[in-house]
Amino acid sequence: MSSIRKVVPEIYSGKKIREFLKEDVGLSTRIIRSASLDKRIKVDDQPVKMNFKLGEGQVVFIDLDKEETQNIEPQDIPIDKVYEDEDILVVNKRPFMTVHPTRSHPDGTLANAVMHYYKNSGQNCIVRLVSRLDMNTSGLLILGKNQFAHMQLSKEMKTDKFIKRYLAIVHGHLEEESGTINLPIYRPLEDRIKRVVDERGQESITHYKVVERLKDADLVECVLETGRTHQIRVHLSHLGHPIFGDTLYGEEFDDSSVIERQALHAYGLDFESPRTRKSLSLRVSLPQDMEELKERLK
Repeated sequence: MSSIRKVVPEIYSGKKIREFLKEDVGLSTRIIRSASLDKRIKVDDQPVKMNFKLGEGQVVFIDLDKEETQNIEPQDIPIDKVYEDEDILVVNKRPFMTVHPTRSHPDGTLANAVMHYYKNSGQNCIVRLVSRLDMNTSGLLILGKNQFAHMQLSKEMKTDKFIKRYLAIVHGHLEEESGTINLPIYRPLEDRIKRVVDERGQESITHYKVVERLKDADLVECVLETGRTHQIRVHLSHLGHPIFGDTLYGEEFDDSSVIERQALHAYGLDFESPRTRKSLSLRVSLPQDMEELKERLK
């Protein structure tokens, strides 16, 4: 069961429980309303209304579990679990796997695999993606197991406490060994996937550092300050250094003989646990296809 239990500090004595849940616990109005209606909020083991006035030392209990359904078929597909607690699941997504069912990929997705994992491990959770990756990008993804965790992490993603780190193998050598790309990204046509650097676009900031110089190529670490669609791929291509295997932003290169997808991997995540506020720093190594490409380019 996913729940929160807190002792009321002196500062909230005499205040309504609604204030305490919003300010101290960090719950949204929506979660508070839903939990209150279902009598999932209790003080000293008794359900209370949201205008209930608290006393110092009382114990507030919030049951975060709510019977929810989702139209995603559980499928027995292995997942590479990197970290898990009562609020979040972090997985290392393999390349060529769609994150969520779509019309063109109705099954065989990460969401199908995660639903099977939840069901098999007896967890009453639905798939709540905090972060996403393109089908051909590998690496770390976070899923919230309840509304509270999903809401907290979605908010944190907009702050500098949440850091997403990527590794990419690019054509050629970047002029500077490190730097910041601050160029707006724009979607020129509504029915197209491709993005471009254009002054009409949204502010997009990528910090980069060359990790290793290869033969006519670089292994580059990219840290996202903003999270636009295809941001790293667009920025590096605009600099004249498209990612190996990126058929959308590196059309001038045919890399099909060396790698079958864009050589981009979400290798690191730094963030705070939504409940304990403990700092988490998660890392995964390069997948086999990128490791082989790197060795080939040395």
